[in-house]
Amino acid sequence: MRRRKIAVAAGCCLSFFLGTLLNVFFIPGFDPHHQQQQQQQPRRGVTPAFAGSPLYWPGEDRESQRLELARQIRERYEELVRYQKHQAPATAARRLVRPLERRLMDLAQQRTSSEQTLRLEKGKAPQADSRAGSYPEAKVDLALNPPLLGCRDIHNVTSLHYLGSGYTKAVYKVVLNRTLAVALKSVDFGGHDIENCVKQYAALEACYRLASYKIVKEMILLQKLQHANILQLYGYCYQDSNDIPDTLTAITELGSPLEMIQLLQTSWEDRFRICLSLVRLLHYLAHSPLGSVTLLDFRPRQFVIVDGELKVTDLDDASIEESSCTSNRDCFIEFPARNFTLPCSVEGRCQNMNEKRNLYNAYRFFFTYLLPHSAPSSLRPLLDMIVNATGELHWGIDETVAQLEKVLHLYKSGTYLQNTTRMPKAEYQQIPEAAIPDENYRCWPSYHHKGCLLSVFDVGEAIEVCENHSQCKAFVLTNQTTWTGRQLVFFKMGSNHIVPDPDKITYVKATG
Repeated sequence: MRRRKIAVAAGCCLSFFLGTLLNVFFIPGFDPHHQQQQQQQPRRGVTPAFAGSPLYWPGEDRESQRLELARQIRERYEELVRYQKHQAPATAARRLVRPLERRLMDLAQQRTSSEQTLRLEKGKAPQADSRAGSYPEAKVDLALNPPLLGCRDIHNVTSLHYLGSGYTKAVYKVVLNRTLAVALKSVDFGGHDIENCVKQYAALEACYRLASYKIVKEMILLQKLQHANILQLYGYCYQDSNDIPDTLTAITELGSPLEMIQLLQTSWEDRFRICLSLVRLLHYLAHSPLGSVTLLDFRPRQFVIVDGELKVTDLDDASIEESSCTSNRDCFIEFPARNFTLPCSVEGRCQNMNEKRNLYNAYRFFFTYLLPHSAPSSLRPLLDMIVNATGELHWGIDETVAQLEKVLHLYKSGTYLQNTTRMPKAEYQQIPEAAIPDENYRCWPSYHHKGCLLSVFDVGEAIEVCENHSQCKAFVLTNQTTWTGRQLVFFKMGSNHIVPDPDKITYVKATG
C-alpha cells in the first residue's frame, strides 16, 4: 500500500514537471522552430480534432456561435481603439534617456518595414457578418517610441526560465545579448482563457486573437502610462507560430515577484518603501493622461519589485470607465469585508469610484500588513491614522500620498527622534578606521541573515539601539546607506578582535 502511494505521488510530480517543461519550450512568437515541432503533437488544452482545424464549428448553431465570438473580438478591438485614441500631453512626449534605455538602444537593431507598418485604424470597428474574414486585423502595431526591441532580439536568447502564468498570459525570463534580463509575455495556450474559449467555440485561431488583444491592451497602457512605478515596455514581436499567424510576444522590464511572506520579514523601512511606491502609483493613476485608471484585478501578484521599488506589471484588467449613476444607490462598491456608497455627481458619474476602489484595495492588501508593524514608536500614531482613514475611505489618494510623504520627511530628516529621550546609559569609545569581523548576533529585522545589521539616522540612534539589545557590546558604522540615506550599522556582542578598516568606524561600550 505504501509503495502504491509513493508511485502515485511520483506520477503526479512527473506530470506537473512535464507540463511545466512543455510550456517553457513552446513560447508563442519566440522559438523560430516552434511551428514545426508543434505540428507533430497536439496542443496542451486543445483536443486533437481542433488542433489542425481552428475554424471548425460543430452543431447546428455554429453560425450563432461564430457571430457571438466575433462580437466579443470586435468589442475588445474597439476597446483598444479607445485607449489608442487617448493622447498623452506633449510635455510628456520627450524625456531624458536613462542608462538602461541606452543599453536597450545599443541592443535594438534596425527594424524591417513589416514590423512597423500595421496600426489600429481609428474609428473603424470591424463588422461581424457571415464571411470568415469579418474579424479585425490580428496584427496591431503600437507605434512605440524608441528604444524598441523586436523579433530579431529574442531569437537568440540565453537563460530561459518559466516564471508563471495566469488566466491569459505566460511569463518567461530570458537574457538578451548575455547582458540584459527581460520578461517575455505571451498567450498561454494551456491557460484558462484559451481552454474555455476553445471548448465553447472550437475556434483556436479566433480564441487566440481574443486573448492576445488583452496583451495588446496592456502594451498600449504601458506605453501611455509613463511612471516610475509602472513596468517599462521594451518592445514586442509578431511571428507565425502554433499554426496561427501573427502570434504576439511582449518584451518588458523584469522584476522579482512580490512575496508577502518574505516582505513581512524585511525591515520597516523597506516595507514603508513598498507602501510609498504604491500610493505614488495610485496618485498617478488617479490623474493619468487617460483619466482615472482603476486596477480591477488588484492583488499582490499583479506587482513586482525592481531595485526595491514596487511596480505594477499587469494592466490588462485596468479600466478608465467611470460608473454612471442616477442616485447614490448606484454608486455601491462591494468588498469581501466592507461595502461603501459613494456620492453621485450632477454629471451622472460616481465620484472618484476608480480612485477609491484602488485605495481600499491598497489598504486591505498592503497597508494593514506592512505599515504599522515594527515602525518607530513616534511614527506609529500617524501611521495608524493613515491606515484607519484609508480603511474607512475618509481620505482620497491626494491626502493619503501627502501623509505618507510627510512620514518619509520625518524619517529621513530624523525629526521623528526629537521627542525621544536619548541619554546614553554607558560611555562608548570611538575607534576610527576599524571594524569587528566576527562576534555577531542575530536580530529581527536585519539586513544580514547572519548578523544584526540595521539602519540608523546617526550615532545617537545607534547607541540607543545598542542599549536596547542585551547582547550588544559594540557597533560598527559602515559606509553603506539605505534608500533613505540612513547609515547601515553592524551591532556586535563583543570587541575581542578589532581589525583595521578604512571604511568603518567602531564604537565599543565601556565596561565599568
